[in-house]
Amino acid sequence: MSGVNDTAGARDKPWIFRTYAGHSSAKASNALYRSNLAKGQTGLSVAFDLPTQTGYDPDHALARGEVGKVGVSIAHIGDMRVLFDQIPLDQMNTSMTINATAAWLLALYVAVADETGAERAKLTGTTQNDIIKEYLSRGTYVFPPAPSLKLITDVISWTGREAPKFNPINVCSYHLQEAGATPTQELAFALATAIAVLDAARDSGAIPKEEFPQAVGRISFFVNAGMRFVTEICKMRAFVELWDEICETRYGVEDPKYRRFRYGVQVNSLGLTESQPENNVYRILLEMLAVTLSKTARARAVQLPAWNEALGLPRPWDQQWSLRAQQILAYETDLLEYGDLFDGSVVVEAKVEALKTAAKEELARIDAMGGAVAAIESSYMKQQLVESNGKRLAAIEKGNQVVVGVNRYTETEPSPLTTGAGAVLTVPETVEAEAVESLNAWRASRDELAVARTLAELEAAAREGRNVMEPSISCAKAGVTTGEWGETLRRVFGEYRAPTGVGQAARSSSEELAEIRAEVDAVSDRLGRRLKFLVGKPGLDGHSNGAEQIAMRARDCGMEVVYEGIRLTPAEIVNAALEEGVHVVGLSVLSGSHIALVGEVMERMRKAGLDDVPVVVGGIIPTEDAETLKAQGVAAVYTPKDFRLSEIMRQIVEIVAAGQAEAA
Repeated sequence: MSGVNDTAGARDKPWIFRTYAGHSSAKASNALYRSNLAKGQTGLSVAFDLPTQTGYDPDHALARGEVGKVGVSIAHIGDMRVLFDQIPLDQMNTSMTINATAAWLLALYVAVADETGAERAKLTGTTQNDIIKEYLSRGTYVFPPAPSLKLITDVISWTGREAPKFNPINVCSYHLQEAGATPTQELAFALATAIAVLDAARDSGAIPKEEFPQAVGRISFFVNAGMRFVTEICKMRAFVELWDEICETRYGVEDPKYRRFRYGVQVNSLGLTESQPENNVYRILLEMLAVTLSKTARARAVQLPAWNEALGLPRPWDQQWSLRAQQILAYETDLLEYGDLFDGSVVVEAKVEALKTAAKEELARIDAMGGAVAAIESSYMKQQLVESNGKRLAAIEKGNQVVVGVNRYTETEPSPLTTGAGAVLTVPETVEAEAVESLNAWRASRDELAVARTLAELEAAAREGRNVMEPSISCAKAGVTTGEWGETLRRVFGEYRAPTGVGQAARSSSEELAEIRAEVDAVSDRLGRRLKFLVGKPGLDGHSNGAEQIAMRARDCGMEVVYEGIRLTPAEIVNAALEEGVHVVGLSVLSGSHIALVGEVMERMRKAGLDDVPVVVGGIIPTEDAETLKAQGVAAVYTPKDFRLSEIMRQIVEIVAAGQAEAA
């Protein structure tokens, strides 16, 4: 593999260039997609809003404040038609970041392809469709593990017959790294997930034995690349070698092309900083190099975040800047003219072997538990991630892990890139009302008998264990909505709440917390009982990493902590505050819905007579929004720049103490 390519002037084809995009309405997102494609983007990566990802319509109570915020709202086939207007689906490689409702969004996509004359056999792209990592890190799960794996199997077997070029699942380690996974955990947990999915597909009998190697060959991965540049290169080479071994030894796949580790990547958004955000350009570039320099472990598709994603939604210009970085590397450098630059490297080979050995040991532990699903249900995997993330944040807090502009070299000139109106993209407040109005008009115009008939067939297929894909496509064509599809399958499969991992995570006993514990003890003595802190996540935002770390640190500081996980309505949070008799409420919102959701919590607390209980809020919150929240009565607002968790704890204790003194 090493050395210059033999053919004069020969170059490898570049990877697929993508940006992860979608916001507000299908019409606005379509305009963004066509603009990006005109600039040289070669594939689409669709971001859906949280109601779409969790199977709710825009008018559902849990959708309040969330419509169009972190992606595009798709409520029915009419929205999907608009989203891909003037984009030929048989010529486009489309990645859809969708998991619990993957079968439904694929059904909508196929229904639009059928309408426009695009042959199913020519469709290329990917549904993420990895529900196991949703239980661990991202929180957009709906159904319990067993029916979730059944839905994944349905998509795998259906695409194998009808759309063989489409990847039915993208096993996703990206969010595992965001949740704190070490390289070993990222390797082991992702591979354990792939094994669970393939075992379920094999054992289901839905895929003929002679076709199973091809099904293995359509499994793809979606990974993360962080700042430890050499480690990330070696991690990807380890992924390639481990997957080849698993496919050959566990599944008996003989053809090497079906054992190929096929992956796309988005480089690490977690490491982007709110402080000195212009530094993120260098971080993104280095992380991109980690997944492109090694030919044998090169990504098949790359999407880069924008430099300002720690501040809010990127503008089209910000996304263009990230796209240009890919194009410059692919077309201006000579990278694609050479074989693998690292073959024969003693350093790289040693690191790869070390990672493989550690990952195999972790895989053996998970296998001994009964596999990935058992490790989810016992909370083992979640607990491991919570602990790893805690160690990572503690290292940053203590300065042992340097983050330039955050905990070292913090002196800075004002950035001209972040000044002035429109520095980040904002979703108009009218989007939700317009989506609800459009949804009502859609329902009024459709054939209700056809809707009822196709939903009944979907429910029957789910109850009888038949493949739900064709019934879902029929539902799509009849005008069924996302919420109706989700409600039907909830009725059959039920809903699931994954373990939080907080209660089982190791406790911190560092000396630096002793002073804060003493303050908590003093305030608790004056209160007459232990200071009680409710950590809540209102709405559909499932990114719980920050909330989990706050809950752990509060516990370790001696507070009594109430944390019930994700996806709570404001009414449920206020009811919990009332029943538990808490002294302070902390709300975590990263989806951009903080104004609506926090405002509703504050109003409900006033009506419940809890206006003397202070509320603090954390999330990706622009400065002007923070002032709005404080005007509503919020006691403190924390954003990613507030990385010192112990200082946050100290301030929370002071807020409670001040309120107590005022009441006295």
